[in-house]
Amino acid sequence: MTGNTSYDSTRPVERPRVVLRSRRAARGGVREHGPMRAIRLVTPGDAAALADVLQASREFLAPWEPVRGEEYFTESGQRAMIEVALARHEQGTDLPCVITGEAGQVAGRINLSQIVRGPFESCSLGYWVGAAHGGRGLASRAVADIVAAAFGPLRLHRIQAGTLVHNVRSRRVLERNGFARFGLAPRYLSIAGQWQDHVLYQRLRDTGSAAG
Repeated sequence: MTGNTSYDSTRPVERPRVVLRSRRAARGGVREHGPMRAIRLVTPGDAAALADVLQASREFLAPWEPVRGEEYFTESGQRAMIEVALARHEQGTDLPCVITGEAGQVAGRINLSQIVRGPFESCSLGYWVGAAHGGRGLASRAVADIVAAAFGPLRLHRIQAGTLVHNVRSRRVLERNGFARFGLAPRYLSIAGQWQDHVLYQRLRDTGSAAG
């Protein structure tokens, strides 16, 4: 989260539980917030598949990601990250998901993080898709799904996302999902070993954009 926001952290906060099921698992039941076409909650059992996708996509993702240690690309490294993410999910601060392909295979990750309650009711969005799954609209569908979760059962007011200025594909994904640019953050994150500018986007629950 950027900027300074003051709120009463002592106020009891209700943390709605979000149940995300894969397309196949959901056919026999009712989902809480409409059809999830491309995401489900991550599980420790996804660690091996995520490691495989990351290893195969290492060069493809490198220009858009922070510099990663070798452990990040291993099953044990991914399992450790998943355990941390699920612990934060239990605390109500994260919604960690995998992106799934047409056959239900793991194709990437998408997350809502830094969920803040009170008068802010906001979160940050981040995602990546493996090299073999790009160019098929999967990222757009995954973002649409997680937006539905944020504004549905999570009852958030705002989602923020940032992307590299030259990451045209990611900017288009956000814009297709109703996000509007609201700023530029100079040298915002260290990506590919360099501090790089990011375009900042947001989507508001009431309007579907930054306007209004």
